[in-house]
Amino acid sequence: MFRRLKNKFMTVSAIIPAYNEEGWVGKTVQALHKLKEVKEVIVIDDGSTDNTFSEALDAGAIVYRIPVNKGKSRALREGVKLARGDFIAFVDADLKNTAVMFRELISCVLADQADMAIASFSSTKKAGLGLVKLLAYWGILYHTGKKMTAPLSGQRVMKRFLWESINFYAEGFAAEVSLTIESLKKGFRIKEIPLNMKHRFRGNDYSAFLHRGEQFCDILKFLFSAGP
Repeated sequence: MFRRLKNKFMTVSAIIPAYNEEGWVGKTVQALHKLKEVKEVIVIDDGSTDNTFSEALDAGAIVYRIPVNKGKSRALREGVKLARGDFIAFVDADLKNTAVMFRELISCVLADQADMAIASFSSTKKAGLGLVKLLAYWGILYHTGKKMTAPLSGQRVMKRFLWESINFYAEGFAAEVSLTIESLKKGFRIKEIPLNMKHRFRGNDYSAFLHRGEQFCDILKFLFSAGP
């Protein structure tokens, strides 16, 4: 079922979906450029109203701008269309220097220890009630029987063949849950790797709760559409 890796230098395309990530995305791009396996860094500016586009461009990324915000899932699809690497890395824009830890995920997949490697990490600061994570956890368990430590982690490296084998029909913030469920149902091997990455702390203000509410709704819609 799976394609064997060829004896050649395999390259990685890193794709960063970004919406109003000024002050974060530039350093994340720079960190990824330090990894020799990363052939290109592609930033999909998903309708940002700040300087995300110019910051990513100045940092050396290939930048594609979507005029109006369409959501994370569509940004990822647009990024893969542009990618030329043998492997695909999905990277959140707010990792800054800790994005260099992607070398662990890349090494895992290049060594054929997994078809998709996911970073498992959590912030020392707690926000919200954890309802989104619980929904994602139980949704994945229900559909696949697999218990995931980091069901919402956006830090992933996968074989291109995996991406080409799934439908990835998710919308909005259901991207990670969709990738996990669809890949496991197809029989692909997924490995979670604990890493000390750090990302932006959203807090508990109104905008943060609104963000988590959108996540919850998008994931719930996907789980209902995924069938038994």
